[in-house]
Amino acid sequence: MSIASPSDPQARPTAPPPPFDRELAPALGVLAEQLPPSITPDMIPALRESMRGMRTPDDELRRGGAIEFEERQAPALPGAPDISLLICRPTGTPAPLPAVYFTHGGGMVLGDNRNLIGEMLDWVQELRIVLVSVEYRLAPEHPYPAALDDVRAGLLWTVEHADELGIDPDRIVVSGSSAGGGLTAALALVARDRGGPRLAGQLLACPMLDDRNDTPSSRQMAGIGVWDRISNDTGWSALLGSRRGGPDVPAYAAPARETDLSGLPPAFLDAGSAETFRDEVITYASRIWQAGGQAELHVWPGGFHGYDALVPQAVVSRATRAARAGWLRRVFQL
Repeated sequence: MSIASPSDPQARPTAPPPPFDRELAPALGVLAEQLPPSITPDMIPALRESMRGMRTPDDELRRGGAIEFEERQAPALPGAPDISLLICRPTGTPAPLPAVYFTHGGGMVLGDNRNLIGEMLDWVQELRIVLVSVEYRLAPEHPYPAALDDVRAGLLWTVEHADELGIDPDRIVVSGSSAGGGLTAALALVARDRGGPRLAGQLLACPMLDDRNDTPSSRQMAGIGVWDRISNDTGWSALLGSRRGGPDVPAYAAPARETDLSGLPPAFLDAGSAETFRDEVITYASRIWQAGGQAELHVWPGGFHGYDALVPQAVVSRATRAARAGWLRRVFQL
């Protein structure tokens, strides 16, 4: 399938984007100084350096003693470096506990397992669950399938060590945001196709699912908001190189390519109405339903990509986080 690039004069005309939420819109000007809408490959080194300053420090992980944490190393595939896992538990809570295995965002090119995990620490503290946050190799230095290999190896290690970690192996939800949401969707496909592990659910927060980057929402958001169509080209090209948008991209790299979405664990999916990923997320949820599966979908009005993490105090951000936590409560039967 051929796709029109953002600058292609033959690109189809597009309606104006939906308006941003009135609480979120003022933040975009400030955010653009550090995270411009359009990210190109030459910007990746500086953005990585900036994100290192956003890593959650030890004191914040502890939440005043409410959470205890450790860092473990899990073996990767032969020839790859060990995988770093950040494991957080509610202090003084008897095991075994349900667990969320979390994969961070960053467009396949940015981030680590301590970036923007405040919401997940809330789950540890309020829902009394174990959080396992996985580190994975980043593109373009490590193209597909390096990240997915790392994320899967870390999950398998977590399941194998569930007793040691105080985790109930029958109550593990895989979760991720943005690129991490795409990797999480791929992880659920791999688990289905390769004999496990059995998952209690998959929570896909504004997931990055489709390398073709040619939905109406991707065209609407060109040059505005957070992570626009040019940024999306940057991330997918880093992961897939010249294969991006072509006919031979595997579904484990871009889950929207999967033709059969049956047999998957219950899913939660969300997106903002004013973000690049809106339409691919809606389509993915619809195709889960069409395959007879279970999915809960939220499209939050006026939300740009990552709004709930970047502007957590906004009313729509708090509603978004409450919906995710409520879904986890139901899946875990808390």
